[in-house]
Amino acid sequence: MATIHPTAIVDPQAKLDGDVTVGPYAIIGPHVTIGAGSDVQAHAFISGHTTIGQRCQIFPFACVGMKTQDLKYKAGDITYAEIGDETVLREFSTVHLGTKPGEVTRVGQRCLVMAYCHIAHGCNVGNDVIMSNLATLAGEVTIEDHAVLGGMAGVHQFCRVGTFAMIGGATKIRQDCPPYMVVDMAGEGPRVAGPNVVGLQRAGFPAEVRSALKEAFKLIYREGLNRTQALERIKYEVVDLPEVRRLVEFYQKSQRGVH
Repeated sequence: MATIHPTAIVDPQAKLDGDVTVGPYAIIGPHVTIGAGSDVQAHAFISGHTTIGQRCQIFPFACVGMKTQDLKYKAGDITYAEIGDETVLREFSTVHLGTKPGEVTRVGQRCLVMAYCHIAHGCNVGNDVIMSNLATLAGEVTIEDHAVLGGMAGVHQFCRVGTFAMIGGATKIRQDCPPYMVVDMAGEGPRVAGPNVVGLQRAGFPAEVRSALKEAFKLIYREGLNRTQALERIKYEVVDLPEVRRLVEFYQKSQRGVH
């Protein structure tokens, strides 16, 4: 049976694994499911049709499964929030429900969402993502696996941040951010500064991959080519590796354009 502090309010219909711990004054609504080993700390608030995975940590004053802030939401529509296994939601972080009927806001496994971060309706956050303090995602944003968002970074609606991308602190993201690259503020707007060398090294990417991504970056951003020309030259001049193909595909499939 779950360990629930006597001051916590847990709806009888909520489904808590027997290994869950609920701290003082936490509130858990009727449609919430929480997996084994998860820890809901003091004053945390979990509501809506929300599923929390196993071994998650929900820190004080985090709010999960709150009604979307999207004004298009219609009262009575059922939407969802899902948090993957071993994800940490720090103090005052917020994860909102979807907007359209059946829409899910997803946060993957092993993510670290630091204090005061916000994940809006319909976002899809991959696995092993780090969001530093005050990073904010508007609605329908996609963050791919292993991406890192610096503190106070803000991502516009419908943007996509590629795998292993690094977004600098206080950067305003208005278009897609390519995988494996660093995007940081330069003057009045963001720019792609180059491959995320440190992140790639730490993740164990071999030198051959890092070198190929650097060559691809130069063709896209340093040779004065238009995007179509640069991607075509990458096919013939850069070593054919899965990471390079993924980078090219990201540009080709972008709906908002790429920084």
